[in-house]
Amino acid sequence: MGKFARSWALMKASANILRQDKELMLFPLFAGLASLAVIATFAWPVFTLIAHHRAGFEGERGHASPMFMLVSFLFYFVQYTVVIFFNTALASAAMIRLAGGNPTVGDGIRLAMGKLPNIIGYALIAATVGMILRALQERFGIIGRIVVGMLGFGWTVATFLVVPVLAAQDVGPIEAIKRSTSLLRDTWGENLIGNAGIGVAGGLLTFGLILISAMLFIGAVATHSVVLMFVVGAAAVIGLVALSLFQTAMHGVYSAALYRFAEDGDPGQGFDRALIESAFRQK
Repeated sequence: MGKFARSWALMKASANILRQDKELMLFPLFAGLASLAVIATFAWPVFTLIAHHRAGFEGERGHASPMFMLVSFLFYFVQYTVVIFFNTALASAAMIRLAGGNPTVGDGIRLAMGKLPNIIGYALIAATVGMILRALQERFGIIGRIVVGMLGFGWTVATFLVVPVLAAQDVGPIEAIKRSTSLLRDTWGENLIGNAGIGVAGGLLTFGLILISAMLFIGAVATHSVVLMFVVGAAAVIGLVALSLFQTAMHGVYSAALYRFAEDGDPGQGFDRALIESAFRQK
């Protein structure tokens, strides 16, 4: 129960920092827009490949064609690069705030650009892992899904601090993965509980927003007002997007704070030092 209480306090501190720098939510927004552009770019070649294979994603012998595998890998790679870039920009800006500064969106983008080769290298590794896990899942059916789920969970936990490592240190992708795995020894409790807490809290808020929006929309339908229905629907969409951006940005701030303490023994401005010191045991 102590770890849950500490993790909750750390999440609240992360949320407070995010409220001070609302512009940090622009990084997840940029990542989302860029991801949509990537999806749109790859939509046509993927559609063309599917059209040339009557079995959908399968080749004539029951295996994905080499061209489809190549396009899939390129999609994974570009998508990971975009997401990791903006996550690194977010972590870089969060580091400035935790150090007592006042970051701007430009600061985060500039710092991430300086780490672009390392970001591309890590995206290449992540895309390769993603393709391998997907191949295992498709090849071994339900058992493959279970195994891949466990492997994917382990990979996610082990690499959770890769982004703040890339943002704070001038190291290559392999060294960043090794460093993240090493720091996991000191942060695994808050890593797992904190991220689960952020996910659960976000899920509950999302459910509540959807429920309220549905009730309001039903009321608008009862009035037969098209304008009111449109307003309620638009407000619900905006609210869901804003909530998603806040949750994603809080993940970034939370990971940056965990990294700072595990690496330097100081979580940064906005965090109770005594609280976070009681959360970890340095080894």
